[in-house]
Amino acid sequence: MREEMAFIAYYFHWSHKEIMELEHRERKKWCEEISKINRNVNGEKEKKNIFDVF
Repeated sequence: MREEMAFIAYYFHWSHKEIMELEHRERKKWCEEISKINRNVNGEKEKKNIFDVF
């Protein structure tokens, strides 16, 4: 859970409270979306981020 929280906080700058209020499934979805954004920005098609396994 800490990795998910750090990942979301780093990219979206959400507070600890905001992230903790999300259900686990919702946090995972946000991590997936952030990973998609990063892949698109970097021109990558393969899943390389640790959160892509979710």
